[in-house]
Amino acid sequence: NHTEKVGRSNYTTVTMFILLGLSRHTELQILFFFMFLLIYTITIIGNSLIIIVTVHPSFYTPMYFFLRVLSFMDICTTSVIVPKMLVNFLSQDKSISYIGCAAQLYFLIFLAAAECYLLVAMAYDRYVAICNPLRYTIMMNRRVCFSLVLLSFLTGNVVSVVQTAWVFTLPFCGPNKINYFFCDISPLLVLLCTETSLYEIQATTTTVLVIFTPFSLILLSYIFIISRILTMPSAKGRYKTFCTCSSHLLVVMLYYGSGSLIYLRPKFSYPQDAKKLLALVYTTITPMLNPVIYSLRNKDVKRILRTIMRK
Repeated sequence: NHTEKVGRSNYTTVTMFILLGLSRHTELQILFFFMFLLIYTITIIGNSLIIIVTVHPSFYTPMYFFLRVLSFMDICTTSVIVPKMLVNFLSQDKSISYIGCAAQLYFLIFLAAAECYLLVAMAYDRYVAICNPLRYTIMMNRRVCFSLVLLSFLTGNVVSVVQTAWVFTLPFCGPNKINYFFCDISPLLVLLCTETSLYEIQATTTTVLVIFTPFSLILLSYIFIISRILTMPSAKGRYKTFCTCSSHLLVVMLYYGSGSLIYLRPKFSYPQDAKKLLALVYTTITPMLNPVIYSLRNKDVKRILRTIMRK
């Protein structure tokens, strides 16, 4: 019994949620367990290697500093989601406590919003490196880099506190089954027993601030970057310069694309199975692919990785 009576009325409040997961077909649970265990293992190993490799003295540049932070955040994001998924694949008890659900939502929004703004910092770094190379060391000194990362974390924390507090101060009075594989805004809104139109407006506004505003800044940075690349006389120089940005562009498209499709209209818009698939992209697939994307395009990273593997 995951609800309890409040006062003398028939009103009940939810004390625990049930995560229905990716599929209700029991025969798929073992397959999903091993598949996501593999994805989680690759994510942890890949991002850990990126952190270890870029600690090398030859990688003491702002670009690799931001990449280390991104890898750390990717490890944290998957660790918020996947371990609970793995347990639920093998367990009959798929419950999550009220506090646990709130904590999962808080950390997910915090990391997602912080990563959105970290990607802006990485785009700004590329803009300065390409468009203002002579002033790069001054404009992207250590203090500036740490400030940009701190600002990303502070922004993520503020957004997460507001969103989580808003959702969990509204009444959940049953049912308590979440048709999702983690506690997220859109499936929780369906369970609220109150009018949610005001919250949907607030959530859409937050989406614009957290997703479209950073994306617009990234787009603006790349407009200047592409304009600068086109003025380069050497085709080889243009190709080499663009390659330094292509990894970041691919990550941006994967992350912002899936996130915006889910959170632009939080309660409705897509079938639930489609939302689950999109959520998998930014919570599990993108963190797994990020190390591959960045290492394949970087000869120095591949060189150090080969050295580590030989050792």
